[in-house]
Amino acid sequence: MRTILKRYRGFLIVLTGFVILYLVNHTLGEKAAQISVYSIKEMLLVLPPIFILLGLLDVWVPREIMIKYMGKGSGLKGIVLAFLIGSAAAGPLYGAFPVAAVLMKKGVKFSNVLIFIGAWSTTKIPMLLFEASALGMKFALTRLIVDIPGIILIAWILSKLISEKEVKQIYQNAESMAK
Repeated sequence: MRTILKRYRGFLIVLTGFVILYLVNHTLGEKAAQISVYSIKEMLLVLPPIFILLGLLDVWVPREIMIKYMGKGSGLKGIVLAFLIGSAAAGPLYGAFPVAAVLMKKGVKFSNVLIFIGAWSTTKIPMLLFEASALGMKFALTRLIVDIPGIILIAWILSKLISEKEVKQIYQNAESMAK
C-alpha cells in the first residue's frame, strides 16, 4: 500500500488540489476538471500512434545504422538528420521524449538527441506553414534562420556542461524506460 501511495503521490496531490478548488470555487473547479479531461483525451489520441511508431523504429532500424548516421562521429550528417526527424514530427512536445529515449537506446549522440528535441519543439513543418500563412513568409523564415543555429548552440553548450557521468546516467534511464 505504501509503495502505491508513493508511486501515485503526485497524482493524489493534484487530485486533492482539484477537490479543494472545487469546494472553494465550484465554477473554477469545474473549468479545471474540463480542461484536465480535454488534455487527457488529447494525450490518449496522440501517444498511441507515437508508441506504435517507436516500436517499429526499435524493431526495423538496427542500432548500428543509428550509430552510423547519428552517433558519435556522425558530424553534420547526424545534426541534419536530427533536425529532419524533429521537424517532420507531429504532435505536442511531450511526444518527443519517448522518441528521444529510443534514440538514446539506439546509440544516438547526446547532442543530436538535444537537437532532435529542439527541432521538435520549434521547427516543425506544420508550425512553419501556419506561421507563413498567418504572419508572413518573411517572419517564418527569419524565425527558422534564428532557431536553427540557436538549437545547435544550446545542444553544444548543454553537451559540454553536462558531465560524462550524468550523460551515462541519462542514457541508462532512457534504456530502462524504453524496455
